[in-house]
Amino acid sequence: MSWYHNSKPTRPVETNEGIKARSKQGEFVKNWWASRWIEAMEQVMDRGRLQRGRSYARKGQVLALEESKGEIKAKVQGSRRAPYKVTIRIIPLAETAWKKVMVALADRPYFVAQLLAGQMPPDIEEAFQSVKLNLFPGTEELKQECNCPDWADVCKHLAAVHYILAQRFDEDPFLLFRLRGKTQEEIVAALGATKDHKDAALVSDYMRAPSLNESLADFWQSGPELEGFVVHIATPEEPYPLLERLGDPDFMPDARLWLAEAYDLASATAMRIAYSMGNEGSGSEC
Repeated sequence: MSWYHNSKPTRPVETNEGIKARSKQGEFVKNWWASRWIEAMEQVMDRGRLQRGRSYARKGQVLALEESKGEIKAKVQGSRRAPYKVTIRIIPLAETAWKKVMVALADRPYFVAQLLAGQMPPDIEEAFQSVKLNLFPGTEELKQECNCPDWADVCKHLAAVHYILAQRFDEDPFLLFRLRGKTQEEIVAALGATKDHKDAALVSDYMRAPSLNESLADFWQSGPELEGFVVHIATPEEPYPLLERLGDPDFMPDARLWLAEAYDLASATAMRIAYSMGNEGSGSEC
């Protein structure tokens, strides 16, 4: 089909019925997992098809995109009257592989907390890699096709679908998990079961605390277990780390300007209380 490679790009049939990308210029998605999906696609495409695919996505040439088990089916309006049919298949992880992943995730409480809250942990790939697996499919796990005459592995119609699919990932990180074989409900249930099993194992080693009547005399005193525990209190190296990390909320664009003074006051008060308690505990020594 070399004739297609040497021909000039054709204009697509315009349509008002497609899925228009939210991004009109610049970055196509916001979240790292969606960006990762686009980066993987861009590595196997030439610049011309990539630019036309991005243009197709922004103009709304992707007419439909449907998710099914391990598969995405889409229709893209190209230069011909009949839309092209695009299929993207992702090989799911085996059940034995998922069990390994769940154990690795359960060993990372921060990951579990974020997943249970419906969020994608930034370093979740590390948990998969610790059991020699990958969340994102490799080229051998990704099967894709379009019925257009282009000979390329990834044509502009496929590229357009990938861009719209990345937007879906942006909105719903668990879509990637579903395509890999697990729904959000299944993941939450599995993590909960794994956590309960580990908690039960810890109960057998748990030492019962003395009753309140038995410990009234020294209830507010630290026990021998904390004798070597050292607390270091200092102001953060970078000012306002929490404000920097969370950013300004949409409803209050200048939140940092308003909250910085309150944070300074709270920090100064905490430092004063902490050091005054330390001085009281040290007696008359200087």
